[in-house]
Amino acid sequence: MSRLVVVSGGGSGIGRAIAEHFAAVGDDVLILGRRAATLAEAADAVNAELDTKRVTYLAADLSDVREVEGVAEHVSGLGGTVDVLVNNAGGFYGLDQPDTLAGYAAQWRANFEGNVLPTVLLTEALLPRLTRPGGRIVTLSSIAALRGPGTYGGAKAALHPWNAEQATALGPEGITANIIAPGYIEATEFFGDRMTPAGHAARVSQTLVGKAGRAAEIAAMTGYLASPEAGFVTGQILQINGGALLGRG
Repeated sequence: MSRLVVVSGGGSGIGRAIAEHFAAVGDDVLILGRRAATLAEAADAVNAELDTKRVTYLAADLSDVREVEGVAEHVSGLGGTVDVLVNNAGGFYGLDQPDTLAGYAAQWRANFEGNVLPTVLLTEALLPRLTRPGGRIVTLSSIAALRGPGTYGGAKAALHPWNAEQATALGPEGITANIIAPGYIEATEFFGDRMTPAGHAARVSQTLVGKAGRAAEIAAMTGYLASPEAGFVTGQILQINGGALLGRG
């Protein structure tokens, strides 16, 4: 029996790889994001590759309460029950170093609104629809949450105690909540034009395995955390970074 999997930020990079992973094993996948054209292209490409129609999309700004309410209404029309919620939406906002207090405030607000609110609002909106027992929440954080930079890393780090709160509250209902904190993942939009051969080499050199990560590797871990076999894993932060930052017990 297929599950309904909701993936925010599902139009590109890690989110798209996650959507493809779940569709490949027979789940129905709803991808969310702000860019309708990007979402449509991703859904069409994955469906064509897998010869399926399991991936659908809905464009929404997940930092906007009304638009998140619209997502919840849309999910109700799909049957109303969400088996897996993957919070992947986010990004690095405000790359230039601010030179005024107003600039610092704007940068911090942008990172909070772009990384924290989409996760918190979407989760709260879909909580009543999560399968009980057996529902799964998987949230994408970052190695930056454990070592910086402060603005983006600080926003991602805010999700760590939030996830612990979710795991504690939802565990008795049979719902797990975990975080994946990736290190450097190549071939995504995250760095955009900022990534250079030297930057790539520097990040690879930080790892113990001598390579960059792949979006498919993050998708595979997401798939495990969403599986029945992971029912005893909750409240955790799982680092996938090639050893660039060692685990902390």
